[in-house]
This record gives sequence, C-alpha cells and structure tokens, in this order.
Amino acid sequence: MENSSNSDENYDVGYQPSPCSTDPNDQSTMSGDSFVYCRTYSSTSVFSEPVDDHHSCCSEASPSCSSHWSTKRTGGVVPQKQALLTRLVTKQCKNSNAGDHQKLDDLESLDLELEMMKERFAKLLLGEDMSGSGKGVCTAITISNSITNLYATVFGQNLRLEPLNPEEKALWKREMDCLLSVCDYIVEFTPKSHNLRNGAAVEIMESRQRSDIYINLPALRKLDAMLIEILDSFQDREFWYAEQGSMSANSTRMGSFRRVVQRNDEKWWVPVPCVPSSGLTEKARKHLRHKRECANQIHKAAMSINNSVLSEMEIPDSYMASLPKSGRASIGDPIYRYMYTTEKFSPEYLLDCLNIASEHEALELADRVEASMYTWRRKACMIHSKSSWSMVKDLMSDVDRSDKNHILAERAESLLFSLKQRYPELSQTSLDTCKIQYNRDVGQAILESYSRVLEGLAFNIVAWIEDVFFVDSTTRNQD
Repeated sequence: MENSSNSDENYDVGYQPSPCSTDPNDQSTMSGDSFVYCRTYSSTSVFSEPVDDHHSCCSEASPSCSSHWSTKRTGGVVPQKQALLTRLVTKQCKNSNAGDHQKLDDLESLDLELEMMKERFAKLLLGEDMSGSGKGVCTAITISNSITNLYATVFGQNLRLEPLNPEEKALWKREMDCLLSVCDYIVEFTPKSHNLRNGAAVEIMESRQRSDIYINLPALRKLDAMLIEILDSFQDREFWYAEQGSMSANSTRMGSFRRVVQRNDEKWWVPVPCVPSSGLTEKARKHLRHKRECANQIHKAAMSINNSVLSEMEIPDSYMASLPKSGRASIGDPIYRYMYTTEKFSPEYLLDCLNIASEHEALELADRVEASMYTWRRKACMIHSKSSWSMVKDLMSDVDRSDKNHILAERAESLLFSLKQRYPELSQTSLDTCKIQYNRDVGQAILESYSRVLEGLAFNIVAWIEDVFFVDSTTRNQD
C-alpha cells in the first residue's frame, strides 16, 4: 500500500476536481488530494528562463501578466531585450485568453475543495462534535462513519449494472486512499536479529504494519478493484433500464417494454431491467453468469474478513450485563428442547422446522440465539470465579467438553452460523452493532467498515444480475 505522501506523484498537473467532490451537499469524507492540488498548482512556474512557447506563461488575465513580468524582471536586463521579452509575453498572454476563464473556474473549484477538506478534517478531529466541548465520538467511530458515508455518496444512487462515471470513480479512489492512509502508521514492534560489524548478533525491535492490517487491507483493496472492474465490464450490454412504470426513450428502443414482471413494493426505487423481445444472447448470458460467480466469491471473501474482524473486537461490558440469566428463556422452550434432547443436532433441520417468513424474523432469532450462546458460555466458566469476558474467552479451552452449558453453547453457535449462511443479506446483530459502537481500535474500525461496504456492494451486484436473468427468462417464456 502506498503512502499518502507518495501519492502526489500519481496526479497530473492539469487534473480538474470533479463536480461530485465539490458538491456542497456532499456527505462524504475529506479528500486528501486537496494537498496535491495545492502543491501542484503552486509549484507551476509562471515565468522562467528560457521562455518556452509550449508552456503557458501566465495563469492570470493578460493585464496582470505585464505587471508581473515587470516586477520580476526589472534590474539587469537591457532595454532592447526587455522590450522584446515584453512583446513575447504579451503575445503569449493574448493567445491564452481563451483558457483564462477555464483556469479561473479551476481555481475556484480548488478553493472550494480546499475549504471542504478543512471542514472534514475539523470534523474528524472534533469527533463530529461541533461545540468543541470534547463530547464527540472517538476517532474509530468517526473514520468508520466516514467510510460508510462515502460509500453511500458514491454507490447510493448507482442501482444499475453500469460503470461508475469518472467523477464518482475518482472521488471513491481519492478519498478512500486518504482514509486508508491511516493504516500506514498503525504498527507493531517485533524482534529482529541484527549483526554488528564485529560479527556479534544482537536483537533489536523493528516496527512493521500491524499483522491484521498487513493481511486484510491488501485483500480488501483487491476486492474493491475487482468490483469496480465488474461494473466497468457492463459498458456495452444488451439490456437496459427503465424507471418503474415509465416509458423512457431507452425502454422502447427494441419495441419491448417490460410489463409482465413487477417490482416488489419494498423495492419500488430500484430501476427495472429490460431486455430485447427475443431475450439475451447466449454470449450475454454467459458474461452475466461469469460476473455473478465473481461477485459471489467477492461477497464471501468480504463477509469472511468482516466476521473475522468482528470476532476479534472486544465484547462490551454493557452487552454482557444485559444478557438474560437463562439461555432457555432467550431462545424459547421449543428450540431449547430440540437443542438439549437431540443426540445428533442438525441446525439446518431446525431452521426448516421454524419456517422463518421474513428477514426481520431471522434477525430477531439471530439476536436471541447469540445472547443464549454467550449466556451458556458464561455459565460454563463461572466455576473459575472470573466474570470479565476477556478472562472467559481465555478459559474456554479449560472447560469440560461434556458440560451441558458448553454443549448448548456450541450448538447455538452452529445454529447462528447456519442462520447467517441461509440469510446472507441479514443485517448486523445487536452484538455486532454494540461492538462497532464501543470499539476504540482505529485499525479494526477501518477493516470492519471497508469490508462491510464491499460486502454490500458485492451482494447488490449479484442481486442486480439475478434481476436481469429473471426478466430474460420471463421474456423468453412469454414468447
């Protein structure tokens, strides 16, 4: 991962800030490239010897060019050469008058982006507490919210299988590079052998990037690039989109406006995919199947990283204090009897018997199962007379495997895992939300929020591809 200080060299002098990054209503995070713009523009030479016809000689209007030249080049220049150079400067400034307005617009955009950067940097330091009284949230939560808001700004309105526009893509890359640059300074010290000149070997402490960030952050960056590549692959496609219930120009270009497939009421805002009257070609279907498989694998990888990071976060004491005294009361008698009396426990069979009808019911069940799991784990460790969760986790390996509470906790964990596998779009449980809320580790906050937004984007891409397949199948069956 490149440092933010090295990223300045990756930008051209003529780069123009996007309208998206200068929108006053933008809720995304601060942009680190404002520093790059300032340094680049300020280091651009106004006049230098020798004068080059291929470079612009002035970034201001033509009247200021002569005055600037006269103040910079007065003494030590003979009158003939002074007059010659003045005529040359005047000629070049006249030729550049056409681009003066554009340059002024660029400078205004630069100033606006710089002010926005200052505002976001201030909010980051203040912890989103504008009163400055020190009652703001911690840095970890601020950065986590910044990544989430940036994702909503860039991808919140992109509900179609189509490439991001260049402005949004540049905004996403620029501001994520700025936020992720914090990880470059999260290090740990490890012992390293060092040989002295006299041949003696000594042990020194060497700093390196923290192990969890060193492993997970490059993987998340790769997943990010793969998702952008998937969207870019739909530049030329055989299907198109129409707003729900509308007859747009694109929706009738093939003479086939989709009427038979209706969007569910809870997804009324999602655009409707449309296909030609004869359906998609085999080449297009093969491309969609390939991208769906890729997005599925990315979703699984991002979800695995997210679950791993959440599992490493400390469980807040407030959550442990809110646990019920009995795990049986948490999950209910029917589920408890099956988990306790069955010799060979099958979580899949139990989920089939429960007949979960909605995502809300699945999330409620996940909260109750997770609470009962930690209740039984705490009971299994109570004989050691240590109540804090950090000590409970350390003592789990010493617990008798035949203990009833330990068996119930393991079965509850397997049931929770199967439930999350069956409902991958399930929202975060109460414990996950509590962990994120009370987390103070900046590195974990970045990894969790980054993996969470990538997981959501991958899941959306899979859903959008499924919508196109459904419309294509319906159209061909109708014919």
